[in-house]
Amino acid sequence: MIRTVVVVGTLLLGVGAVTAQQEIAVQQDNLMRGQAKSLYGVIQKTVKGELPYNQAAIDAALKDLEESVPKIPTVFATNPKQDVVNATYGSSQKIWQNKADFDSKVPPVAKAIADVKGKIKDVASLKVAYDSINARCNDCHETYRLKLK
Repeated sequence: MIRTVVVVGTLLLGVGAVTAQQEIAVQQDNLMRGQAKSLYGVIQKTVKGELPYNQAAIDAALKDLEESVPKIPTVFATNPKQDVVNATYGSSQKIWQNKADFDSKVPPVAKAIADVKGKIKDVASLKVAYDSINARCNDCHETYRLKLK
């Protein structure tokens, strides 16, 4: 009887740990997806002419990026050691092997966003802003993001 209780308890702890790890991975994925929606789903599509220029939508996308980018170091503080099920992109283990370098990539993105804030008035100025912000994002993605499928 005691052995059964110990085995069941161990299994429950294991399931709880896996669930907690998946929750962390989902939080990380959700943060990145939200930023992608703003940068690529609104700003990039507007630059490419796939969406009409809409100042309110651009301002909202920039505001989202401005608020969410500084959260990256905190959201990625814990290594979930697994990717989100069926995700297209995942986090490289290099993040937690060199956390200081990973964290150092965030301020340049925040600065690029701050530098363009209030300066975007048309598609031409939006393109300059997009190129600047995206270049800083890619500085991190090239090292710390994995394409899973």
